[in-house]
Amino acid sequence: MATIYLGLGSNLGDRRANIDRSVSLLVDNGIIILKHSTIIETDPVGGPEQNKFLNAVIKAETELSPLEILQLINTIEKQLGRVRTIANGPRSIDIDILLFDKIEMNDSTLSIPHPRMLERDFVLTPLKEIEPGLVKELLNANN
Repeated sequence: MATIYLGLGSNLGDRRANIDRSVSLLVDNGIIILKHSTIIETDPVGGPEQNKFLNAVIKAETELSPLEILQLINTIEKQLGRVRTIANGPRSIDIDILLFDKIEMNDSTLSIPHPRMLERDFVLTPLKEIEPGLVKELLNANN
């Protein structure tokens, strides 16, 4: 089983319900949730003017590969009404793969670790809540 960290965000519709439903759909598809951060409200970063986000991070286990997880995430986002029209635009749900075990990959489809996660408080704050030592380790490795 691989340990993964996923970032969850929503700023359209019932934001909390969107996050809760995305977690339920992950579980329905065999993802084992180990830890779930508090859901926090944050300002949007980049993109057009838009509503505030609710964000959370989950730690989970899976037998899926990184690309299989990506495919599952895209399916869940579509099920929950995500439409990709504007870069960094409003979205019903956004699920990002932050970390996948110790895997590092960077291709046109997927980058792991997430390339901007250490620049984003809406990722670092909930990640620090559930894995404070990991955040320290990541920040030290990046300096």
